[in-house]
Order: sequence, then C-alpha cells, then structure tokens
Amino acid sequence: MFSEKYIFVTGGTGFVGSAFIKRLLQDNAFVRAAVRREIYELQKGLDLVQVGDLTPDIDWQGALSGVDLVVHLAARVHVMHDEAVDPLAEFRRVNVEGTLNLVRQAALAGVRRFVFVSSIKVNGESTVLGKPFSAHDKPDPQDPYGISKYEAERGLLQLASETGMEVVIIRPPLVYGPGVKANFASMMSWLDRGIPLPLGAVHNQRSFVALDNLVDLMVACLDHPAAANQTFLVSDGEDLSATELLQRMGRALGKPARLIPVPVGVMQVAANLLGKGAVAQRLFGSLQVDSSKARALLGWKPVVTVDEALQKTADAFNAVHKK
Repeated sequence: MFSEKYIFVTGGTGFVGSAFIKRLLQDNAFVRAAVRREIYELQKGLDLVQVGDLTPDIDWQGALSGVDLVVHLAARVHVMHDEAVDPLAEFRRVNVEGTLNLVRQAALAGVRRFVFVSSIKVNGESTVLGKPFSAHDKPDPQDPYGISKYEAERGLLQLASETGMEVVIIRPPLVYGPGVKANFASMMSWLDRGIPLPLGAVHNQRSFVALDNLVDLMVACLDHPAAANQTFLVSDGEDLSATELLQRMGRALGKPARLIPVPVGVMQVAANLLGKGAVAQRLFGSLQVDSSKARALLGWKPVVTVDEALQKTADAFNAVHKK
C-alpha cells in the first residue's frame, strides 16, 4: 500500500499515535516515530527519533530524511485547569509555532503530504440539535486550545500553497477506545462502582469517534488522491445523548447504569452556581459532527460500530481494574 519511504509520525507514544503506528506496522509500512520516551520494542519497519516537548526550535532535518508522508499528532492538549500564566500564548508557542516549524522543514525535505490531526474545537464548542458541524462551516474556536489549532491549520494551508506540499486536516471530536483517559474513564469508573448519577433525562446529541475509526480514516488520508488539500470531520456516524452513552457503556461493562432522571435545567443551575458551567455544557449540550465528506470523497466508512468500540473499551478497562 505504501512506498518504501518512511511515514513520519509525531506524538507516537500518545493515545492515538500508538494505535496509529500499530496499524501502520500491520500494513507493512515503514514508520519513523518521534517519541518523548522509549516505549516501543525494536521491530521491523519502525525507526524511533527521541525528542523532547514540541517547540518552535527543533531541528527536524535528520528525522525527515527519506520521509514521504508526515502525520502530526503531537500537541499541547486541552486541559481543564490550565496553570499557565498566559494559556493562549503557551498553546500558540507549541501548537502553532511548533507545528509550523515542522511544516516548513517538511516542505524543504520534499515531503509529499502532511496530515494534521486538529480538533473539532476549531468549529466551536456546541451545535444546535439536529444541525451538525460540517467541514464547510466557518470556524468559530472558543478556547485557547481551539484557537491554536485553527491558527495552525491556517498557517499549514498557507505554507502548503506556497510550497506545493499536499495537506490533509482531520478534526475529530472526543476519541475513545482501549486506554482512554480523562472524563470518559471517569464515567466508566462511576458505572463500575455503581454510583447513582443524576443523568437519566438528558436528551442532547453528541458525536464521538472510536479510536479504530479515527485511525482508519487517518490511514485512508495518507495516500488517497482525493484527500489532498481537504479538511475532514470524523465521527462514528451515530450520535448519543449522555443518558444513552451511560446506558450502553454500562452494558459493555456488565454493570447497570444507575441513572436518576433529574431535569437538565435544575442541574445546569446547580453547575453554574458551583462554577462548573463548562463541565455542564459537555454533559448537557449537543455537539454533532457531519462526516459525510469523508464518506463521499474517500469512500470511507467506520470500521467498528459504537457498541463494538464501547465493548473493546470496557474490556480494556476491566482487564486493568479487575486484577
């Protein structure tokens, strides 16, 4: 499927990066991964380049030698309680300046295509029920992370137009799968412990993307002629309310979801009083994603269903927590 030139992957030890590299090696690709620590065993087709944090002054020349494709995953990620004095400046330093430094050097090294994994936060934080974000919408990032990803996209497209290097931008929503952390893992923990949750009457709609589905689209974007210079949104193709997500997650875990039908309005007021309005937005608001462009242009479709992906996620959770 791929040439004998390397596919260079940044963020190779991350949640998405490690799954992506595993898939590439299964497809017999030659992979060079930029990693912050040595976690991979020596294996055929994998070359490691150890780097520190993503900064604007990294010399990528040696890492890019013989590289045909770059997939850029490394980033300063969104955090709930950012302790930086100026969060936007720090996000820009890493996600914009650090990314564009890599892009410039990739173009000079003769890289054919640069795949940038961005974020649905470039589109915005929420959608009106039944009106999903699309790849053609005007971007409306609201927080420093989303702003930095959007600015990186703009810089990438500008450099691509100047150099002729092909680019592909992918904007995923929340990604879940075996080993998922943060809020998704917290929800599984609540269900596993049988904690009653006041989330039995939430009728929002949110898009998610299973790790296997995101990785599969990333692979498709590496070499598909129609992917060149396009932006894609990706999801599982089935949107869920918070109530339904917890119910189906509980079934995957083999634990009943103890959900109490508290009115959303009451919970929203309580969350605002406690300074948790942003958390409430993610629980009660809608964020739907239209991935039809990828389906139409690339002939892509999800390789796993929501329930299959939830089961894989739950099995991995149980394997760790039932020892």
